[in-house]
Amino acid sequence: MQYVLIIHEVEAYPTWKAIFDSAAEIRKNAGEIRYQLMRDDKDENLIVHFSEWSSLENARRFFESPELLEIRKKAGVKAPNFVYLREIERGEL
Repeated sequence: MQYVLIIHEVEAYPTWKAIFDSAAEIRKNAGEIRYQLMRDDKDENLIVHFSEWSSLENARRFFESPELLEIRKKAGVKAPNFVYLREIERGEL
């Protein structure tokens, strides 16, 4: 499995979330399979987006696209940090 971990601050969570939701079809068409959203327990504008992708190449192409740069600007995203990950193990305790 391939994943992307994004940690970013946003100007206002409600604005960001509305734009994030409106981009669902774009993300799906780009290869995002599923996602989780988390936020810092003390700062509601510090968001973690963890998602599974069809391939890391698709994820990179999407996250580095000019279209997404514009979407991030509209959403008020500040300096996102992207980590591209390949699963090596999974377990339950």
